[in-house]
Amino acid sequence: MVNTMQQVKVSPKFQVVIPKPVRESLGIRPGQRLQVMPYGDRIEFVPVRHIGEMRGFLAGMAPQFEREPDREL
Repeated sequence: MVNTMQQVKVSPKFQVVIPKPVRESLGIRPGQRLQVMPYGDRIEFVPVRHIGEMRGFLAGMAPQFEREPDREL
């Protein structure tokens, strides 16, 4: 994970370059798609992952949790 704050400059075409340490830490490649979302007073870029990369990401999660009374089975 990148520990230092990175700054970028917005070009006249509203483009930005993602700094190399950030690209490398997130594994962002040329041509990869990012979701762009406003979040309060900032912008978040979230890498779009192929569904195959998601396999097993919930492994080890406990399936038991407390349900709200109106959701009981």
